[in-house]
Amino acid sequence: MAHTKSQKTTRGNKDSVSKRLGVKIYGNQKAKVGNVIIRQRGTKCQAGEGTRLGRDYTIYAVVDGIVQFKKRDDKQYVSVVPRQ
Repeated sequence: MAHTKSQKTTRGNKDSVSKRLGVKIYGNQKAKVGNVIIRQRGTKCQAGEGTRLGRDYTIYAVVDGIVQFKKRDDKQYVSVVPRQ
């Protein structure tokens, strides 16, 4: 037997689905053309050489190579260096 009476659920008691943001390919790892490197909200990281910035601020590779993270002028840059 239940010890409390049943009650209505409160409106707005739902949880949103997580957006799966963050770094997908880390430094010194291989990236192919079109691979997503970072999903982010806003430009926490800037797109460097070999990468582009999508309209939802996703950074993705435009060349095959190795991912590198660099910091310059208090900004973090992500680039893909082609392999020779």
